[in-house]
Amino acid sequence: MVNIVFEFSDHFSDGRYADHASAFTVMNWLVTILKAIGAVVALLSIARPSRHIRPSAITVVIWGAFATLTVYALGSVAQAIGMAAGLTGSVDDIDLAGIAYVMFFLLAAGGFGVLAVSYSRRHRMPARLAVLGVLGAPLLLGLVLVVVPALLTAVGLMPSE
Repeated sequence: MVNIVFEFSDHFSDGRYADHASAFTVMNWLVTILKAIGAVVALLSIARPSRHIRPSAITVVIWGAFATLTVYALGSVAQAIGMAAGLTGSVDDIDLAGIAYVMFFLLAAGGFGVLAVSYSRRHRMPARLAVLGVLGAPLLLGLVLVVVPALLTAVGLMPSE
């Protein structure tokens, strides 16, 4: 919902991110789509089994969602530790909103972890499917955090700073 509010309120159209507004629009919609997929997968993991979606597919994706959120949240924690230690950025950049943001993602990761374990046990899924989902997390994060911004820069939507 936050990403949609950002879009309809033109949150990034002025201020220090104004030069990045078009890129933020692309990223906001990409993240919105990923969050919607995550919500659907979470619902599918607690719903009655579907004749149209294989439990193995849900297992891979629910473990992937768990791992993606976990890696992202732990990366944010590591960044905050680096800032607090003076290795990168400034400790002054750590504020209540940033802490709440990281805590939200840690909570979401924990929730998806519960769903992933529960679903795998209920449907007696082999561990290799969980491993496959977990291995997909760095690929998805790399796509969202590295590849897409690089493409946005290449097409001129994001300034190369």
